[in-house]
Amino acid sequence: MSGETVITICGNLVDDPHLSFTPAGAAVAKFRVASTPRVFDKQSNEWKDGEGLFLTCSVWRQAAENAASTLQKGMRVIVQGRLKQRSYEDREGVKRTVYELDVEEVGPSLKSATAVVTKASSNSSGGQGREAFQRARQEQGAVSAEDPWASNTPGTSGGAPAGGGWGSGAQGGGYSDEPPF
Repeated sequence: MSGETVITICGNLVDDPHLSFTPAGAAVAKFRVASTPRVFDKQSNEWKDGEGLFLTCSVWRQAAENAASTLQKGMRVIVQGRLKQRSYEDREGVKRTVYELDVEEVGPSLKSATAVVTKASSNSSGGQGREAFQRARQEQGAVSAEDPWASNTPGTSGGAPAGGGWGSGAQGGGYSDEPPF
C-alpha cells in the first residue's frame, strides 16, 4: 500500500520464533529482534553500545513455517517489512504505543556466520496447516535428487549440463570473472 513505512533491520533474535496457527489454518510466527547501535567514543578510545531497539516481528504463511524451522534465539538476522504503530491502554489505564514489524523477508545475516540454504519443496507445507508442518519438520534434511538446489557443483543444476552462467563455456563449467557479454 502507498504511504507505508518499509524498513530493514539487522539484529539478534531475542527468543526462538513462536509458531502458531489461526483458526483458518494460516501459520504465523512471532519473534523479537534486538538491534543495538555501536559508536566509537574518541575520548575513551573504545566502542560503546547505544540504546537498544527491541522490535516485535510477525511473519505469515509459508515464510512463518520456514522461519520457525530455521531461526533460533541469538542468531543475527536481517528483517525487512512494514513498520506498524499500535496504541492501547494497559491494565492500569495508561495509554501505550508499540511499534511492530509485519515481515516480508527474513533471513540469517552472513556477516559473521555461514548458512546452508535448502529450497522448500512444494509439498513441504503448502499452507496445509499443522500436520503438514510437522511432517515437513520430520523430513527436514532429506534432499531430493531432482532438486536443483541440492547440487554442490558450481555451474550445474541437479545433473543438468552447465550452461547459461558466467564462465560456463570454454573454462569447463567453472566460474569466471569475465562478464557473459
